[in-house]
Amino acid sequence: MLCLRTQVSSPFSLTLSACKQIRQVKALSSRSSIKMTSSQTVEHIVLFKVKEETEESKVSAMMNGLSSLVSLEQVVHLSVGPLLRNRSSSLTFTHMLHSRYKSKEDLEAYSAHPSHVSVVKGHVLPIIDDIMAVDWIAHDLRGDLVPPQGSAIRVSFLKLKENAVRDEVLGVVRGIPQSFKQISQLSCGDNFSPARAKGFSIASLAVFPEPSELEAVDLNEELVNHQKDKVRDHIESVVVVDYVVPPPPPQSASL
Repeated sequence: MLCLRTQVSSPFSLTLSACKQIRQVKALSSRSSIKMTSSQTVEHIVLFKVKEETEESKVSAMMNGLSSLVSLEQVVHLSVGPLLRNRSSSLTFTHMLHSRYKSKEDLEAYSAHPSHVSVVKGHVLPIIDDIMAVDWIAHDLRGDLVPPQGSAIRVSFLKLKENAVRDEVLGVVRGIPQSFKQISQLSCGDNFSPARAKGFSIASLAVFPEPSELEAVDLNEELVNHQKDKVRDHIESVVVVDYVVPPPPPQSASL
């Protein structure tokens, strides 16, 4: 399932390669048209820190391999690419994967799929220094389940203090679009996969039509600080990263 160029040794292997490419293209085109109100969507975010001085070809192989997993039947949406900005000084991630599923069972099947395991072992783990993953269920998610190419995404992870009122924090997060009209979609919820979350328990994902809309939010410092003040006493630490949805990787079609 990896998007890697290999030597074609026979007409039969060429046919298999072409079929894989066709399946990936069909998967991308069918998913790109998904527009609905979903009662339950499972969000999966993985942040990677690629080792310094890693060859660009190896970084591309990682992103192409992960991108190819969009063809798996369990996947509703998947994109991967470099971060636009990392706003967290303590955790210096460089790349992000965002994917969506209809159920926890679909996410588990994706994680255990041989193609996913192969990409992770062969192209991800050898070139990263750090990794973080957070999963949550977004209820009544409205709009495109596949964020359009060029959309800007802000992902925030919150680590709560021991005495924090969780529902109060989630209530503030859910109300953010009322203050920032640039947000076209907001997803938030409790992390249900603590193993690689580094203690962060609440996650949110805000989609903006384009990076300029995200930047417009940051320029309104007074309103931003007002929102922060609502939850400041409940929060121990925060991870915030910005990401732009990239185009799908080019398909190799050597004949």
